[in-house]
Amino acid sequence: MAEILYDEVPSLDLADFTSGDPKRKAKFVNDLGTAYNNIGFVAIRNHYLTDELSARLYSCIKKFFAMPDASKQQYEIAGLAGQRGYIGKGKEHAKGRNTGDLKEFYHVGQEVLDSDPIKQEYPDNVWPAEIPEFKEIALEVYQRLEKTGVQMLRAIALYLNLPEDYFDKKVHHGNSILRPIHYFPIENPDAVPADAVRAAEHGDINLITLLMGASADGLQVLRRDGKWIPITALPEQLVVNVGDMLERLTNKKLKSTIHRVVNPPRDQMNKPRYSIPFFMHPRSEMNLAALPSCVDAEHPKLWADITAGEFLNQRLREIGLKK
Repeated sequence: MAEILYDEVPSLDLADFTSGDPKRKAKFVNDLGTAYNNIGFVAIRNHYLTDELSARLYSCIKKFFAMPDASKQQYEIAGLAGQRGYIGKGKEHAKGRNTGDLKEFYHVGQEVLDSDPIKQEYPDNVWPAEIPEFKEIALEVYQRLEKTGVQMLRAIALYLNLPEDYFDKKVHHGNSILRPIHYFPIENPDAVPADAVRAAEHGDINLITLLMGASADGLQVLRRDGKWIPITALPEQLVVNVGDMLERLTNKKLKSTIHRVVNPPRDQMNKPRYSIPFFMHPRSEMNLAALPSCVDAEHPKLWADITAGEFLNQRLREIGLKK
């Protein structure tokens, strides 16, 4: 397949996939696969999250991050490797780096409401008492993004010539994370390490990431030719990208694209930026061994077999959240 060098993230309509029209569905699958082969990101409209619900969640998280550090730190729970609740400033760094990113964030995880034994693997969610509406809004957003993610994975399965429902059971009660992020204002840029950035270049750990519109510019994706291009989720769009787990599963047929959040100009460093990605993970037992259809003489197997749970634990250690 000839490589396409996009200058912006391709925009697709999820309604084409869910319409029941075989031609529209097939075109969506093909266009998605082409984008994921080349840039690893797409912008999706007609998903299940409303702008109104997104705005309500942004309102909640701005209230939370405006609280004093001592108040926020009540919700930073030791021993959870940052998988629920608050994670303080500079605690996370990109793989291969030691300098912490200029951000703080909050993790909301899977709520298992039936007798699925996987519930034992997940810590309880942590909810800030000061913002009682946060729980209801965050869980509603979580469920709508998860529902959208299932449809995206069904399209990916078809592109890979797998059964459409290949991922359904693998992500049912998966270890997905909703992560509101605050890139906090820096009043004195000279007081932070010279190499400190809002989010250093990295690939996401999970299968796919769904990102609602951020409050400011700064997200950039590394194109195959080495050029960084800006990404902005427009109103009513989600940006959906391939993560490292899906790259492993497909033996790099689908590429986990490197991306970053750059610092604004020095005179804008005192302005905050907010962002809310949803990291879609499978259940921990999912095998990430390369699909046989993605391995051949020209594309030898790149990685040893590993489960999603093992891979997540390995990466949490690499980025400083797990000791």
